[in-house]
This record gives sequence, C-alpha cells and structure tokens, in this order.
Amino acid sequence: MRLLVMSDTHLPKRAKELPAELLDRIPEADAVIHAGDWVDDATLDLLETRSRRVIGVYGNNDGPGLRARLPEVALAELGGLRFGVVHDSGAAQGRERRCEERFPDLDVLVFGHSHIPWDSTAPGGLRLLNPGSPTDRRRQPYGTYLTAVAAAGVLSEVRLHELPRR
Repeated sequence: MRLLVMSDTHLPKRAKELPAELLDRIPEADAVIHAGDWVDDATLDLLETRSRRVIGVYGNNDGPGLRARLPEVALAELGGLRFGVVHDSGAAQGRERRCEERFPDLDVLVFGHSHIPWDSTAPGGLRLLNPGSPTDRRRQPYGTYLTAVAAAGVLSEVRLHELPRR
C-alpha cells in the first residue's frame, strides 16, 4: 500500500495551491494522509476527488466546516499496520514516551503542527512521522512531504521529499 503523507497545507493563506509535484503523486497513492491545518475546505474536496482514500484530521487553524467533516484523531489499518493521525503531538521533548502512552495500540502515528519533519521510533516500537509542510516551510530550508509503503505489517521506503522553493 503506497502512502502519501502531508500536513499543514494552510491554503490559501501560505500558498495559493498545492505544489504540482505533490498533486502529481496523488494518483500513485493508495491512501493520502493529511495531519491537519488544511485551512480551506477546497483542499479536502480536491484530495477526496483525486484520491483513492483520504485519512485526515482537523488542526488548530481549521474552522467549523472542516471540523464538521474531520475527526480530531483518525485511526486506520493500512498494509497490516495500525495508523493514527493527530495534528498536535505536543512538545518535541518527551514526544515518543507521551505518544506511546496516549496511543498504546498503534504501530505508526502521523502528526503535524510544527512544520518540522520528524521520523523516530519510541522505545516500545511506535513509529512517529511528521511530513513537515509542503507550502509553509517556516524555519525549514524546504517545503516537504512524505511517501512510504505499508505492506504485510511493515512500514518501508519512508522518504522525505523536499520541494523546490517557490
């Protein structure tokens, strides 16, 4: 199962549209995961029309329309792995322990909010992934997103993609 993972798109405030490279990858993915801060409903509409499956949550910058359509926490089984998606995982210090305690039954937790890419594994085995942001790099050198493969209970080919500066 091929995954396309993004977060913090902040459209149309931080960019007018998703980067072409990211849009081109949507048809390749079996599931698109978005960890919140969409800001506009149009981005969710776009992903729902172009994707086989969208798994998303609302973020702190998402208004009533998105909050009515999306959960705060999404859970899904993908390729034999138990995934969770949240927007804010809290401070970086202690993140692995805190998330493992909050989500003891997950294999992978995708989160956003910081716009800082993250890939770590907690002592108990929970994999934590933050794709950064494709449209609002903040203090990062590039906008980013992730791709990965989930199959037979294994997450592989996790790759952070750097987008050209606009």
